[in-house]
Amino acid sequence: MNPSLKRGRSASDAVHETHRRFRPYGTVRCSNPSYFRSQLARDLGCLLDVDDDVVAWCCRPYRLDDVLIEIGWKGPPPDFMATYVDGRDVYLHAVEGEGDPEVTEAAACCRMWHRFATPTEIRAGHRLHNAQDLLRYANYQAPLGDRIRLLAALEQEGTATVAECLTIFREVAPMAGLSSLILNRFVTVDLDAELIAPHTTVRIFGR
Repeated sequence: MNPSLKRGRSASDAVHETHRRFRPYGTVRCSNPSYFRSQLARDLGCLLDVDDDVVAWCCRPYRLDDVLIEIGWKGPPPDFMATYVDGRDVYLHAVEGEGDPEVTEAAACCRMWHRFATPTEIRAGHRLHNAQDLLRYANYQAPLGDRIRLLAALEQEGTATVAECLTIFREVAPMAGLSSLILNRFVTVDLDAELIAPHTTVRIFGR
């Protein structure tokens, strides 16, 4: 059960608490209505969507509430709960400062994983910028024909550049189609080396 549903509260309720929205609007692996209390939290959500170790994530989980009440925590609830491929559910706070280690320690005492994510961590390098660029196309789906053509080409050649991949698409806007295949883990690019460019190497995911 999504922990954000505990006590009758949900992320959809939280949406009505504010009219502010943060770009990009689309998500790929968020399992409930998305809600972000700050741009920093939205940026962290972008990273979760492109983290190959994250299976799914949800906004505004409340299962940690009792722990926070017990230690007298005056800050906001965790922004997200991310489920990782190793089976861990990790509660995440996006914070401008260093966070309070008492929260992480209290969660650990209850056999829950928790960590604070800082601006330095979230916005380091090229990954966030690349994630934001890709997530502009989060609501697109590459049609079967385009997907098969690209995967067949990569099966034969091993790798291709972004520019070469774009010439394969026939049924959807090329950058939208390629971004969709990257976000949905059919193909992959290095999001850390540099900003995605025409010469960026594309390969089948997991190879």
